[in-house]
Amino acid sequence: MKFDIKEEHLIIKPYKSQTSVYVREQKGFYQKIRRYINWLLMLAFIAMPFVQFNDQQAVLLDVVKQEFRIFNLTFWPQDFILLAGIFMVAAFALFFITTWLGRVWCGYVCPQTVWTLAYVWVEHRIEGTRNKRMALDRAPWTLTKAYKKTLKHSIWQLMSLVTATTFISYFVPVSELYSTMLTFDWSGAVTFWVLFFALATYANAGWMREHVCIHLCPYSRFQSAMFDKNTLMVAYDATRGETRGPRKRSDDRQTLKDDKGLGDCVDCNLCVDVCPAGIDIRNGIQYECINCGLCIDACDQTMEKFNYPKGLISYTSEQQLAGKETKRFNLKLVSYGSLSLLFIILLGIWIEGRIPLEANIIRDRTALYRVNFEGVVENTYTLKILNKSQVPLHFNIDVDNLVNTQSTLTLTLPKKVLIGAGVMQEIPVTLAIDGYELKKKITHFNFIIQAIEQPDIVLQKNTVFFRN
Repeated sequence: MKFDIKEEHLIIKPYKSQTSVYVREQKGFYQKIRRYINWLLMLAFIAMPFVQFNDQQAVLLDVVKQEFRIFNLTFWPQDFILLAGIFMVAAFALFFITTWLGRVWCGYVCPQTVWTLAYVWVEHRIEGTRNKRMALDRAPWTLTKAYKKTLKHSIWQLMSLVTATTFISYFVPVSELYSTMLTFDWSGAVTFWVLFFALATYANAGWMREHVCIHLCPYSRFQSAMFDKNTLMVAYDATRGETRGPRKRSDDRQTLKDDKGLGDCVDCNLCVDVCPAGIDIRNGIQYECINCGLCIDACDQTMEKFNYPKGLISYTSEQQLAGKETKRFNLKLVSYGSLSLLFIILLGIWIEGRIPLEANIIRDRTALYRVNFEGVVENTYTLKILNKSQVPLHFNIDVDNLVNTQSTLTLTLPKKVLIGAGVMQEIPVTLAIDGYELKKKITHFNFIIQAIEQPDIVLQKNTVFFRN
């Protein structure tokens, strides 16, 4: 929705999508901050798959092997419950940031915004300024126009291919991915997903652009539920700026205000020209605004030329625009912040206390027990042990809470079991006990599995022993 401030009344106008938004290149304080952040994020995105840790790729989400490695941590499908904790942390962090700073995620770190502005930067270098691009699109097709369009789209497609290949390198080992790429030996699955994400990047950043943020992104729809009058957002000071109108730089500001009723807005329209979403911030608070701050830089630049105070468009709140004090730490903000911190701490404790070992016990399905000619009762088990660490380990297997003295217990299995990193191994185990040692027909006990090289990696699994 859009809001026009006219005669102290709000006139609601439906959003009218434009066929094309020609973004004007703008320099300034907030643009400089975003460019530094964007370069840092893009370099991290490209370089991270090449980072090695313990002689292996530091970050690898191997879907085929169902092994998800992040530096010294390796997660398996059995650990997917951690995703619930991660989603809860992300959700409350999003609520906290949105309540406090509005849509800064969208304006500064969202991949859609980062790649869109990168594509616009290429477009500007090839086709020229905003006015030149508009004129080029209106002009009939010539060799010059065809050359510029072909060059632009070729670079866009190359950027999309690099982006997609880099993204897939998080799921396929980077050495394997690039070595097979050089020999044109990609598998069908890898080829499909690289082309799929390349096409998605090219379509989203090159063609759809602001339509993704406005029509497809769910965040733009539910963000208003988290906004309040103290939320920091990009807004236009209508009290100071209206009534807008053109003027000469030599005109006296106070005279214009007293004689013609003109505010500080010179109606240059630069705030609209630089907006990636193609909106007019002067129409009031709009859900399409991504809080990128480009309109602030454009307006401050104009104010500086006219020797007017900066801040006609600024990061502010509804309270501040109404002349009231902004409550930076209200109950809603503190609650979201506290819950975010709490879930981060709990998730950290959960991950730190996680044992990189998984075991399942399968009993012999053909018989609950066997009794030999000496009256000794035997139970047979199969232990499935998964070494979830990143190094091979020797494991010792013992039992607990089964009999009072180990002299009457026979445990048939290898003393040291070597299991490779990320390997699940099946180990047959036979327990033999004199039946008179057990008072109950069903006795609960524990298998104790402990790594010899790292004694803190220990796991107890409960099962039962049957006798006649």
